[in-house]
Amino acid sequence: MQLVVGRIGRAHGIKGEVTVEVRTDEPELRLGPGAVVATDPAGVGPLTIETGRVHSGRLLLRFAGVADRTAAEALRNTLLIAEIDPEETPEDPDEFYDHQLMDLDVVTVDGTLVGRIAEISHLPSQDLLIVERPDGSEVMIPFVGEIVTEIDLEEQRAVIDPPRGLIDSEEAEVASSRDAGESEEAGESGEAGESGASGEQGSGSEAGQDAAQDAGQGSARGEGDV
Repeated sequence: MQLVVGRIGRAHGIKGEVTVEVRTDEPELRLGPGAVVATDPAGVGPLTIETGRVHSGRLLLRFAGVADRTAAEALRNTLLIAEIDPEETPEDPDEFYDHQLMDLDVVTVDGTLVGRIAEISHLPSQDLLIVERPDGSEVMIPFVGEIVTEIDLEEQRAVIDPPRGLIDSEEAEVASSRDAGESEEAGESGEAGESGASGEQGSGSEAGQDAAQDAGQGSARGEGDV
């Protein structure tokens, strides 16, 4: 089976190194020196990884035969593809390859069917499960432990505990309108001063952003199928 394990970014320096957007939880195995990877487009590869290092939080690779910045820049946006055994599974039990997740039924913790996993989207901050609902619409589920509480490969299902509004956008709109109404009433009654309300809201917003960042950084989560 072929899995996407990285995407080449811009050239780095003048000696043929490139930045790589890593799409595997096992970069030392898939993208280590000596590894040979296929490519998309296929005509660019296969590529043999000659050296690798981390610089300012980014993975830098140099490929055999790529000796200068011009040659490195020509590889930009090329996908790096590894061959793996279809029976192979990640070492971490909380990580999954894309092909393991495809077509799983998605249900809430109370057993309500949401749909089936149609696609996995790998974003820089976190992974998303693209779930196709019975009516043909789609909903995006962040692949983080707080929301995706269980992956049961034997039962072929993913169990989720979605926050309000994630599945039903109308529910989110109603909740937002109600919150706005309560805020207006509180302001009119003078129960909260502008300074105090602003400070609390700002603090909550920052905490929410921090939590979202932490959740994204801790997300699982496997390599992309071709």
